[in-house]
Amino acid sequence: MIGKIIAGSSFAGTVGYVMKEQSRILAAEGITPPDVRDIVQDFKDQTLLNPRIKNAVGHISLSFSPKDAPRMTDSLMRDIAKEYMQRMGITDTQYLLVRHLDQPHPHCHLVYNRVSNDGQTISDKNIKIRNAKVCRALTEKYGLHLAPGKESVRRERLREPDKTKYEIYDAVKTNLPNCGSWNDLELRLKERDISMRYKYCGSTNQKQGVLFSKNGFEFSGSKIDRQFSYSKLNRHFTQAQQQTQYRATLAKEFHAAIGNYRSAFTDLFGNAGGSGNKRPIANDSINFGGSIGVLPLPPNDSPIGLPAAQLRRKPGESPEEHIARITALLNTAAEAMAVAAIEQKRRQRERKTKMKL
Repeated sequence: MIGKIIAGSSFAGTVGYVMKEQSRILAAEGITPPDVRDIVQDFKDQTLLNPRIKNAVGHISLSFSPKDAPRMTDSLMRDIAKEYMQRMGITDTQYLLVRHLDQPHPHCHLVYNRVSNDGQTISDKNIKIRNAKVCRALTEKYGLHLAPGKESVRRERLREPDKTKYEIYDAVKTNLPNCGSWNDLELRLKERDISMRYKYCGSTNQKQGVLFSKNGFEFSGSKIDRQFSYSKLNRHFTQAQQQTQYRATLAKEFHAAIGNYRSAFTDLFGNAGGSGNKRPIANDSINFGGSIGVLPLPPNDSPIGLPAAQLRRKPGESPEEHIARITALLNTAAEAMAVAAIEQKRRQRERKTKMKL
């Protein structure tokens, strides 16, 4: 379930929109449906109780997942909408609740008067925050599915400026995972004829907002989607850069561990060849591919145990976790082999000394 707060400047336009052909009135209070003109006049008459309110139009759409369609009867939708109103503090006022039938996902529109029956103001303070909390609570209470996101919107039915807004949304959503900086994103969007500019704090160079434009329309990032606000995108790029640095450090440590391991392995398990060079004993190995290639493993009868299974990636293990783990294993094995090699050389010296005696 998702609630969308919709700006409305007049009761005539809002009621005219919700009372479309493919619709059904679920509930009404303080007004006389179904005639649109009568409904609008009823709303207007009550606003005279509090002429200080500049915009008395309240308009919220409540959308449900297509998965909930089989059980979303008019009665259930009405009950959920009324509980939503109670939790949102939309009480003791005129309202019209209309179900629309033109989309595959069930949804309804709530039009209400922000001037209550006794002339008080129905507050819209922090309404978006309260709306998100109430929708989440009702979704859990009624066992509902999440309502369809932007990916489910039928692009071919959109009109401007929504058509362009969704084109920008799709472009940012598609390219963002491959962008590690603002410059990366700007270059990729430029290929899609989308330009970017920033909003600054006063007369300073401190950025505080980002705007995207295409086809003569311009939208702030948060208007396209909350996840595309300047602060959230900047956090994404900061984390991406930190992740890149972390991966570079991991790779450096991994290659150093490989070098230490190969050296220690040769010292301990190498045989003197005819040319005096040491050659590793043929043994089990693991192939890391790329620049690493095949890595020999200690013999089964060796006190240093490092099975190939330990070096393979575990189910659910991220690449970073895998590299960090095997780096630690290789370093531990290299240290153990270095100690064993020193002890081996000590015993060889003792044998040579005894042979001389």
